[in-house]
Amino acid sequence: MTDYPEFMLSTTRPLPDEGVISCASPSNIALVKYWGKRPIQLPQNTSISFTLDTCKTVTNLTFVKRDTAADNFDFELIFEGQPKPDFKPKIQDFFERIAPYLPFLQQYTFTIETHNTFPHSSGIASSASGMSALAFCLMHLEKKINPAISDPELIKKASFLARLGSGSACRSLEGPVTVWGKHEAIPGSNDAFAIKFPENLHQNFEHYQDTILLIDKGEKQVSSTVGHDLMHDHPFASKRFEQASKNTKKLKNILRSGDVDAFIEVVESEALTLHAMMMTSLPYFILMKPNTLSVLQKIWEYRKNTDSKICFTLDAGANVHLLYPEVEKVQVSEFINNELVAYCQNGQYICDKIGFGVKLL
Repeated sequence: MTDYPEFMLSTTRPLPDEGVISCASPSNIALVKYWGKRPIQLPQNTSISFTLDTCKTVTNLTFVKRDTAADNFDFELIFEGQPKPDFKPKIQDFFERIAPYLPFLQQYTFTIETHNTFPHSSGIASSASGMSALAFCLMHLEKKINPAISDPELIKKASFLARLGSGSACRSLEGPVTVWGKHEAIPGSNDAFAIKFPENLHQNFEHYQDTILLIDKGEKQVSSTVGHDLMHDHPFASKRFEQASKNTKKLKNILRSGDVDAFIEVVESEALTLHAMMMTSLPYFILMKPNTLSVLQKIWEYRKNTDSKICFTLDAGANVHLLYPEVEKVQVSEFINNELVAYCQNGQYICDKIGFGVKLL
């Protein structure tokens, strides 16, 4: 696990006795999708994402130094105000993976209090916002021990650590656009952590809106972890990874040039390909719901009739992300309320936009 010596912490400075660190970290929505990984938590293909703004996890990390270091991790997890024992194994696995890089973990008792501004396990990447928030808080504890670490180094290591908890979490630390996975067309890109999109983002994509239609807020039938694993023996995996690589290069040029029509084509194709991989794996599964398909048809119809630049993307779930330029905000709001809200569970949707990453509170 210590393959990345640049992220090792070596210091003899005294450890702080106690404290609280709080942050808010957003979710993100991939435009070029990551689906399929290799050990440990490394992507089979490059992904590019919009960082969100409203959909986020707020985490308070309370730390108290133990009398003596132990060979176990001592933590309590409070989610939405309640103890959440079924989340603990995931945090335990995360701590075991990151312990070589944060050797002080076993010297503290932690209380992790966390809540989301959106429904858990509903196709909005709650693991992305949650793990990035926790990694960022832990890095600020490291900064107390090693004040020499610079802000860019802190973000880079936080992204590296977050990836070990949830692959997509590494893309939530910065914004408005991040890239994860090494690609020859994107300087600085890396499988071990995400980077901020290294080109100038065209003004057409500034303040881009993302309205998330909550088609189904229930637990997914198949977790993303299981879905990723099914790519190992997938008959179309190698072609999918080739396609993602080509789309990454295309999208890089699109984000720089401002070609919104080309953006729509790549983003919708990527969304449908993600779900095609699910439907053609063994065992196969479908995370879209009938209302998801109805909404996609309505979007195509609306775009044809109005020349709107609205498009959709999907994550690993039933919900639909509507992406559109800020100048269309009023018209799209009317479209949602007149035609799409009927397909949302309890008429619910979330108005979001691209954001700029994690914030210390």
